[in-house]
Amino acid sequence: MQKIWLKSYPPGIPHAIDVDEFASIGALFEQGVRKFAERTAYLNMGVAISYAELDRLSAQFAVYLQGVLRLPPGARVALMMPNVLQYPVAMFGVLRAGYTVVNVNPLYTPRELEHQLKDSGAETIVVLENFARTVEQVLPKVAIRNVVVTSLGELLGFPKGLIVNLVVRHVRKLVPAWNISGHVRFGEALKRGAGHRLEPVEVGHDDIAYLQYTGGTTGMAKGAVLTHRNIIANLQQAHAWIGPHVREGEEIIITALPLYHIFSLTANCLTFFKFGATNVLITNPRDIPGFIKELGKHRFTAITGVNTLFNALLNNPDFAKLDFSALKLSLGGGMAVQQAVAERWRQVTGKPLIEAYGLTETSPAVTINPLDLPEFNHAIGLPISSTDISIRDDDGNEMPVGEPGELCVRGPQVMREYWNRPQDTARAFTPDGFFRTGDIATIDEAGFVRLVDRKKDMILVSGFNVYPNEVEDVVASHPGVLEVAAVGVPDERSGEAVKLFVVRKDPALTKDEIIAHCKQSLTAYKVPHLVEFREELPKTNVGKILRRALREGKA
Repeated sequence: MQKIWLKSYPPGIPHAIDVDEFASIGALFEQGVRKFAERTAYLNMGVAISYAELDRLSAQFAVYLQGVLRLPPGARVALMMPNVLQYPVAMFGVLRAGYTVVNVNPLYTPRELEHQLKDSGAETIVVLENFARTVEQVLPKVAIRNVVVTSLGELLGFPKGLIVNLVVRHVRKLVPAWNISGHVRFGEALKRGAGHRLEPVEVGHDDIAYLQYTGGTTGMAKGAVLTHRNIIANLQQAHAWIGPHVREGEEIIITALPLYHIFSLTANCLTFFKFGATNVLITNPRDIPGFIKELGKHRFTAITGVNTLFNALLNNPDFAKLDFSALKLSLGGGMAVQQAVAERWRQVTGKPLIEAYGLTETSPAVTINPLDLPEFNHAIGLPISSTDISIRDDDGNEMPVGEPGELCVRGPQVMREYWNRPQDTARAFTPDGFFRTGDIATIDEAGFVRLVDRKKDMILVSGFNVYPNEVEDVVASHPGVLEVAAVGVPDERSGEAVKLFVVRKDPALTKDEIIAHCKQSLTAYKVPHLVEFREELPKTNVGKILRRALREGKA
């Protein structure tokens, strides 16, 4: 295989990383909390917890799981929260107790949550009370035995926590009524854990750290098995790439993307943990004025996000008034960074917006552009340390430089398998161990990788994957629908939007009825807002609907 990318490897970046520096994420955690004990680890709504406090609180939660609930070895614990202080406390607690984290999008509908809880086999869930009603609805259908409920204000102290909870519950009415028998409050779980000793757990590289769900290219979400080795490898790779540009114990990173998303989890939460950075957690990044107000309180040095987030910030006039003098790193991932956004970002902040590429199955980073990139280059970057890239045709042949093919990846950050899906796992890897990304790309003489198109029909809405099969299944369940196809179309706000082509069974069926039907079963970003009615849909000779023809306007 050609390794032409080695020609232009950035100065100071090692070609290989030491995966064996840490035996587990817990070992990394223990080093960090000792080294940076007095430094602020996380800050949310003006309240900070130090590395030492994170050590204490996560140990209490670990003991609750281990000594009070007595979860068995290998237990999966679901976390269903946005960016609040309870998330890192719970997440590190789960890992320190030797269990597996199952990250859950708190905006899931009952249908989506039921699938993930059943598939993962999780028996314990930690949920923000705003979403407890969803958990309540699926409890009779899943194996969950332990429910820990928290509130937005629970770790914010007095009186702030009380005020926040009063406003959220009674003024803004953001907590639907719920009733879960036998649930335990997060604070109570911590108190119970404080009365026991955390027993040492032997966790190694091959143990599962996260079941991170992704739809891949078809159907319902699959759990990517990310081991401690996978995650440690990727944070070591990211650490090596950005290390020359940052200083230990001095960085402040803005964390607006949800920590349950693999990009934010590895890049912000774990990689910058090793640097002893402060993570400023943004609970609601959709509130752009509030977000910008929060940014104004910090001399932040790093920020990650998706193109739509950067674009929204730039479109608010108050953003340009911020002090960007300390900013070192602006990293875009999850979806393509648009040239217009990158150029405006440099004009406003004086710093480049660096594009990177990754997947849930690769923990996630695969390629990153040099951080001192002089101008936008339309590339997703160079392969990071210890990562092999191969561009192949449908027969598995290596493509010449500049010629498109499927982007395939091999490295220590690539997942072990899909959870309980041996056939999907087998299809995902080449005979020589490369993971098939499903993305069409090219690589140039200098080693820069550029995406051409997605091999399958997955739709990317604001950095989140939307899978046509899932949307179509929901729409097809409406009694007034005869046939349906879902495709992605360009959208200035979200990158792509879901568009439906529908053949009606009921001539009176309306667009609004279809959208209302979708809202009952799909998370908001998956709900289509564009509906075109057709007399018939284009098909192959065997009856398969031609989505590409619809997407490209050829039918």
